[in-house]
Amino acid sequence: MFIESLLIVFAYLLGSVSGAMIVCHSMGLADPRTQGSGNPGATNVLRHGGKKAAIITLLLDIFKGVIAVLIAKLLTVSPIILAGVTVAVFIGHLYPIFFNFHGGKGVATAFGALVTLIWPVGLAALATWLIIALLLRYSSLAAIVTALSVPIYMFWFTPVWEYRIICFIISGLLVWRHYSNVRNLLAGKETKIGN
Repeated sequence: MFIESLLIVFAYLLGSVSGAMIVCHSMGLADPRTQGSGNPGATNVLRHGGKKAAIITLLLDIFKGVIAVLIAKLLTVSPIILAGVTVAVFIGHLYPIFFNFHGGKGVATAFGALVTLIWPVGLAALATWLIIALLLRYSSLAAIVTALSVPIYMFWFTPVWEYRIICFIISGLLVWRHYSNVRNLLAGKETKIGN
């Protein structure tokens, strides 16, 4: 049980490492929390740091989700611990201890964790995000629709109840973190991808 607890703590701490902060600092860019939307994530980095910085940020945020869940899977922990690791790395990104609990919205980290946990769910989520983003050009709307779809995909692809429960937690937090985007979308003020 001690090792399992350490895995969850490790996942949270790994999630707390901000890809956006690392990239912006190393590339001499301004703190993303003080620019644009104030969100330390790939979309905001794209707006003020360019494509290269955004892609690196995206990959770092995805990979921390992958690494946390992959380590837990390789250690063949129980489903409840694996579910705990998945949520912990995601929560770490949202509320990072290293950055005064001011984190990103968690889309990339959630994807990395979920695609490693149950890969068809991750791929279905990615397809959903891409379709909405390409058709409507709103990253936030794509994230919200994807978040609402993920529990359905999890119910479809696995009978493991622990994984189904965490999908509701992750989805709820993703939608909550996009609350300001929902208001902007309804008001017609949300920025489109590429603008």
